[in-house]
Formats: sequence, C-alpha cells, structure tokens
Amino acid sequence: MAEDMTKKQDSKVKNTKKPNMGDMIQIIKGEAKGKKGKVIVLRDNSVIVEIGVNTKTDEPIKTVVNHKNYKLI
Repeated sequence: MAEDMTKKQDSKVKNTKKPNMGDMIQIIKGEAKGKKGKVIVLRDNSVIVEIGVNTKTDEPIKTVVNHKNYKLI
C-alpha cells in the first residue's frame, strides 16, 4: 500500500512541467497573485521571477515563487 502511494506521488511530479529560464509564468497564489513575470533562476522547490522594474531606481523587482503557486503561460 505504501508503494502505491509513492507511485502516485511520483506520477504527479513527472506530470508537472517545470519552466526553463526565460519562460513566462503567471503567479496564482500569494502576495503577487495575478502578476506575470519572467523566470530568471530555477531552483528545486521554487523559481525566482522578475515581475517588473522600479521606475525610480531602474532596478528589477524580483520575487521567489514555489512551483505550486504559478502556471506556465
């Protein structure tokens, strides 16, 4: 029975497509919900996304998003 659960969990992990650097995503949960951004760093459990540019300092606005909290565009 424990083996069946592991197989189901493995199949869920394999079915989720992780983005590559440069892909566009839309955040579906959290503080930045609804915003779109470009993936700049890919981690095991999350991605770092550039969601805009600060107009005063011209610095990029970045945030960390868990793989469960976004969808690929």
